[in-house]
Amino acid sequence: MTITGWVQIPLYIGLVVLITRPLGGYLARVAEGDRILLSPLMLPVECVFYRAAGIDARAEQHWLTYGSAMLLFNAAGLVLLYALQRLQPFLPLNPQDLPAVGVDLALNTASSFVTNTNWQNYAGEATMGYLVQMAGLSVQNFLSAATGIALAIALIRGFARQQATSIGNFWVDLTRITLYLLLPFSVVIAVVLVWQGTPQTLGPSVEATTLEGAKQTIAVGPVASQVAIKMLGTNGGGFFNANSAHPFENPTVLTNLIQMLAIFAIGAALTNTFGRMVGNERQGWAILAAMLVLFVAGVSVAYWAEAQANPALAALGVDPAAGNMEGKEVRFGIALSALFATITTAASCGAVNAMHDSFMPLGGMVPLINMQLGEVVIGGVGAGFYGMLLFVVLAIFIAGLMVGRTPEYLGKKIEAREVKMAMLAILCLPLMMLGLTALAVVLPAGISGIQNPGPHGFSEVLYAFTSAAANNGSAFAGLAGNTVFYNYSLALAMFIGRFFVIVPMLAIAGSLARKCTVPPSPGTFPTHGPLFVLLLVAVVILVGGLTFFPALAVGPIVEHLAMRAGLLF
Repeated sequence: MTITGWVQIPLYIGLVVLITRPLGGYLARVAEGDRILLSPLMLPVECVFYRAAGIDARAEQHWLTYGSAMLLFNAAGLVLLYALQRLQPFLPLNPQDLPAVGVDLALNTASSFVTNTNWQNYAGEATMGYLVQMAGLSVQNFLSAATGIALAIALIRGFARQQATSIGNFWVDLTRITLYLLLPFSVVIAVVLVWQGTPQTLGPSVEATTLEGAKQTIAVGPVASQVAIKMLGTNGGGFFNANSAHPFENPTVLTNLIQMLAIFAIGAALTNTFGRMVGNERQGWAILAAMLVLFVAGVSVAYWAEAQANPALAALGVDPAAGNMEGKEVRFGIALSALFATITTAASCGAVNAMHDSFMPLGGMVPLINMQLGEVVIGGVGAGFYGMLLFVVLAIFIAGLMVGRTPEYLGKKIEAREVKMAMLAILCLPLMMLGLTALAVVLPAGISGIQNPGPHGFSEVLYAFTSAAANNGSAFAGLAGNTVFYNYSLALAMFIGRFFVIVPMLAIAGSLARKCTVPPSPGTFPTHGPLFVLLLVAVVILVGGLTFFPALAVGPIVEHLAMRAGLLF
C-alpha cells in the first residue's frame, strides 16, 4: 500500500460527487420532458420516432401497461439479437468470415445483453462480426441501459406523485433517455477514446510483422463506440476478450479514469434526480451517502488485500511490499486495479482492467459481496438505484417496527403490499445465486467446467451465478463457462435477476403513486440524516451477510485461511 494509492480513492470519490448534482439536474429535466440544450437538435428526431411507432407522447401508462411494454420490448430485442448471431455468416460487415454462433451460446449472449449483464462466454474479436457488434451488442447496450434508467424514473414518480394512476410512458422515457442522455454522452466519450488511441474502424484486422519476422494478426474494429456505451450504460461487455485490460480498449491512465467515472456517473446522478423530483435533495444525498459508505469499505478491503504478497511467494524471497501483481496491468498497478474491480462490481458493469480470478481470496471476495448485495452500491444505471430504494422500503419498515408506528417514507405510508413486493424482488437474487451454484457443484455437467480444485473452484462457480443474477457480467476466469449447461443456466439466472426484480418494483411504484402524502409529524422518522444512513447501511449488510456468509465461508474465506497455512489451490 502506498500514499499515492490511498489518495487515488478519495480523489475518485470526490470527482463522482462533483458531477452528481449537475448530471442529476440534467436527468431530472430529461425525465420531466423539459426543454434542454439538445432539444432543437433532438426534438424533431424524437417526434419522428413517436409518429413512426404510433405513440401518443402525452398519454401515460398504468404500471401494468408500463411493465408490459417494457417486457415486450425486451423480448423483441432478445429475438433480434439471437437471430443476428445465428445469421452472422450471411450478413455484411463480417470481414473475418466468422461462422454462426452456436444455439446455446447465442441464447446466452442475447439474454446477457438484453438484461444489461454482458456476460461473455466467448472472445469478442474472434466470435462476433462488426455488424453483430454494432447492430446487435452495441444497440442493446443503449437500450438495456435506457430501460433501467426509465424504470428508476418510474419508481421515483411513484414516490413523487399523489393519487395518480399512471407512472409515465415507457416509450417516451426510453426514447428521451436514449436521445438526450446516452447517445450524446457516448459520442463525447468515444471521441476522447479515439484521441487517446482506441481504434474506431470498419476495416479488417491488421497484419503485422514482429521483430523476429513472424506474422501476427492484430484485431481492430469499431471499438471506441462500443467501449463508450459499455461504460456509461454499465454494460461491461468488451470488444476484446481482455476487456478494459486490453490496450486498445483502455490505452492510457486518462482513459482508465474516464471509464471509471462513466461507470458511476449516471447511477450516482440518479440519487440527485430522485431528490429533485420528490422536492427534497437531501433525501437523494442521504441515499448516495449510504452507497458511498459501502463503497469505501469495499475498496479499502480490496486494496489492502491486494497490497499483500502471497505468503508462498514471500517464502521464496519475493518482497511482501510488492503486493499481488498477478493478473494486473503494470500500467495501472494494484491501487487502480483494486479500485476498478470494486467500481465495476459495485455497479452492474462487469468491465475489468485486471483478472479478478487472480486476486487474493479476500480481494476477490469484495467483488462477490458487491454483487451479492444486489449491486446497490451505486449500481447499474437505474437498476442500482431502484434496488437501493427496495432496501429503503425494508429499512423504513424495520424502523416502524422499532418505534411502534406505521412506517412512512417521503410522506407515503409503507404498508404490507410494498414490503411484500420489496422482499419478493430482493429474495429472487439469492435464490438464483445460491440455488444454481448448489446445482452446478453437484451435477457432472457443472463440475466438468471447474478447472481449479477446492474452495477456489467453488468461488469460481459462485462468482459466475452471482455475476449473472446480479446482471454484472464479470467472471472468475478459471471456469469453463461456454458449455450447454452453463450457457442455459446462466441465461436463466440473468433473466430472473433482471425481470423478477423489475415487476415487483413497478408494482410498488404503482401502489405508491395512488397514495396521498401525509404531512410529517413530531414522530416522523427523518430520512435525510446520519441515523437513516446508518440504518440503511446496516439493513443492506445484514440481509447480504445473513444470506451469503455460509457460501463465502466455504469459498474465499476458507481459501484465505488455507493460504495463510501454506495450502494453495
